[in-house]
Amino acid sequence: MDLRSLPPDLSSEQRVTARRRLIEQELGIDLSLLEADEQHIGQADEKNCEQMFGIVSVPVGYAGPLAVQFSSGEESSLHLPLATTEGALVASVNRGCKALTQSGGVRTSSIHHGTNRSIAFRSVDPRSAIRLITRHKDEWTKIGEATSSHLKILTFDLDEEEEFVFLTIFCDTGEAMGMNMVTIAAQAIGEWIGNDMKIAEFITVAGNVDSDKKPSLRTIQRGRGYEVTAEATLAHAVMQESLKSSAETMIAVANAKLIAGSDVAGMLGRNLHVANIIAALYLATGQDVAHTVEGSMATTGVELTDEGLKVYVRLPALLVGIRGGGTALPTQQQCLHLLLKSPTSLSPTQQLAESIGAAVLAGEISLLAAQASHTLAKAHKEHGR
Repeated sequence: MDLRSLPPDLSSEQRVTARRRLIEQELGIDLSLLEADEQHIGQADEKNCEQMFGIVSVPVGYAGPLAVQFSSGEESSLHLPLATTEGALVASVNRGCKALTQSGGVRTSSIHHGTNRSIAFRSVDPRSAIRLITRHKDEWTKIGEATSSHLKILTFDLDEEEEFVFLTIFCDTGEAMGMNMVTIAAQAIGEWIGNDMKIAEFITVAGNVDSDKKPSLRTIQRGRGYEVTAEATLAHAVMQESLKSSAETMIAVANAKLIAGSDVAGMLGRNLHVANIIAALYLATGQDVAHTVEGSMATTGVELTDEGLKVYVRLPALLVGIRGGGTALPTQQQCLHLLLKSPTSLSPTQQLAESIGAAVLAGEISLLAAQASHTLAKAHKEHGR
């Protein structure tokens, strides 16, 4: 099937329709429910999806409001758009929002590590190559930053493994998540070091030390994108009335699941279901959903205090933006506006990252309570088997 040779004067909607009909005719199947109108397509056909022939609808549910105090000290109420097909997920997060808000809300903090990319080189003398790359840091930084007016290199790492040297750059990419932006900068740096300076042979622009869309201990330990922490203290009365549980039973589940069970499995993330909330919010707001991999390597913990049950979650790597990629699509734009309805003094990307962290905590405490009260199976039976 030739899905590219279409008349040049067609609109986006007409191109998508033409491709869908070609596929239907060639394969003898009905794809009519994938039909999409111009309003929903936006620029997806030109910028987001090659050979686009339709749109798959994903239900979006509302959870909230969720009271939050951001790292700036500003307080707000979050309204969460969760794109998911998993029954009971939205109801569970919504219950968590209620319990956290009744207990005084969530406090968030964050560290901006920047979007990173690791450049791989090969050298007969890796240690000398590392010294030379370090010495010429100012030169290759200028080369990389010249590729975009929105990019600034924050810091870098150098690693040696056998004959290979890995230069990992961490970048501020403004309001974009910026993975493509950083890759373009890394390519320019790699070519300059390898071809112009001849310090080492340039092998690839993506050497896996950055762990892009893959789980790694390095990401857990050092962070990537935004590292976010969200914490709250659940009042005993709230646990009993809203979560139908208690501090003692929730701690028992946490000890079994988050500590002992995680140790048995050798888990890279000691949490309940962080990936569920991240994926739902990423999908709704136009983030790169594959980055759920890094985000889900989170650590959730509980601690009994005089006031109640202190709960927290550390998310080592949230890669988010409000410009570029899927954030420009019409429906995702509206979900972003809903989630960032009340601007703060934080940058929009930092506010988005901390908002996701708060939402994750709501999902974590609700599932923890459901397991503690033995109602998890019942909830899935009622809301979505």
